[in-house]
Amino acid sequence: MIDVVGVGNAIVDVIASVPDSFISDHRLTKGAMTLVGADRSAELYEAMPPGEAASGGSAANSVAGVASLGGRAAFIGRVHDDELGEAFIDDIRATGVAFDVAPATDGPPTARCLVQVTPDAERTMNTYLGSAARLSPSDVDTELVASAKITYCEGYLWDVQAAKDAIRTAMAAAAEAGRTVALALSDSLCVQRHRDEWLDLIDDRVDVVFGNEAEVRALHCTDDLDSALARTAEMARTVAVTRGARGSAVVQGTESEVVPAVEVPAVVDATGAGDLYAAGFLWGLARDEPLARCAHLASLAAAEVISHIGARPLTPLSQLVAASGPERGHGA
Repeated sequence: MIDVVGVGNAIVDVIASVPDSFISDHRLTKGAMTLVGADRSAELYEAMPPGEAASGGSAANSVAGVASLGGRAAFIGRVHDDELGEAFIDDIRATGVAFDVAPATDGPPTARCLVQVTPDAERTMNTYLGSAARLSPSDVDTELVASAKITYCEGYLWDVQAAKDAIRTAMAAAAEAGRTVALALSDSLCVQRHRDEWLDLIDDRVDVVFGNEAEVRALHCTDDLDSALARTAEMARTVAVTRGARGSAVVQGTESEVVPAVEVPAVVDATGAGDLYAAGFLWGLARDEPLARCAHLASLAAAEVISHIGARPLTPLSQLVAASGPERGHGA
């Protein structure tokens, strides 16, 4: 049985460190993910200093994290039959994640995300979706989804109708098989674009919701995080909210936990922090770990990825878990 199958954008990340002036000079929205066209992507790529290229995408990063923890993971996404597409396939398979969606032979090229990391470790993302946006229901292996304990979908996909239909297909297959469905809210601007649809989707199909404080508040148009958490927990079975250096808050029914962040010497790059948090939490959930343990595993995975450039673990997460011991969170 697969522990987690991720459904998301198959993207190659280009990550570079930039000064704050780069953000203002190029009229970027700091800390947000902005969809850009091919011309704008080429313009920013030309202006960026040399950086690191690595396979990415939110859900892809998460399932790579699950595999690093020792779990069985698979990914559903779309790449083009080009150099970046080949690189993505090789990279994700090298992490131990099963990926069998055939590359597209026509249409736009493989997606890429230009990530600018400022001195405060904040990341600003400008994404050209390319072939990733062409993910469709026909790309979803419903038997694979039915075999997975958890199906994890990234909210970024909701910006394109065909990809939206693919998510609904995957969620329906998981629900029919009696499996768990998880959704990442992805970005507060993404939440604002799709709030009404997502409220209905969460109430109807989603068991686990992941988001940061801004995303969960945006979901309910409120500045009161406690209220937003409670309202989300009324719709989904489990809600996990990341709070940066203050750790995370998780709610499941009448149970709630506040779990501290795992300390790191320095935050080098926040890219992938939420993705790896989800990886640790989902892996714990697939193993029927207690809620606080899931959140601690999530914090451990997030701490590893923010300690270096890039959105994938450099140290096998299974080793960190083995060395960490059975820590627990604190009841709220």
